[in-house]
Amino acid sequence: MYNRGIRGATTVTQNDEQEILQETIVLIREIVARNEIEPEDICSVWITMTHDLDATFPARAIRQIDGWDLVPLMCAVEVPVKGSLMKCIRLMVQVNTTKNQNEIKHVYLNEAKKLRPDLASS
Repeated sequence: MYNRGIRGATTVTQNDEQEILQETIVLIREIVARNEIEPEDICSVWITMTHDLDATFPARAIRQIDGWDLVPLMCAVEVPVKGSLMKCIRLMVQVNTTKNQNEIKHVYLNEAKKLRPDLASS
């Protein structure tokens, strides 16, 4: 069994509570589906948002999913690098798995596909 990190990122069009929550749910569900994981496999989820997003905590969305109430979640602000992608939500999902590093499927949605085009099509 290994502890692996699964990266994911998405963007929203505006600093809106409902859009942030909805896009966070879409992203976490896609990570779970592509990697065939269950909440019990997850050690923790680290969530960051760019500084232009402050309408809500994206962890709220994940906590509302059945079976996720005990998964440790942490939100933070992404490092504000000049010229970086704005309105972006990033996840680092740490899971216990038997998969090798090259079997992990990272997920980049919406404008976040620009962050890692080499992984976005996975």
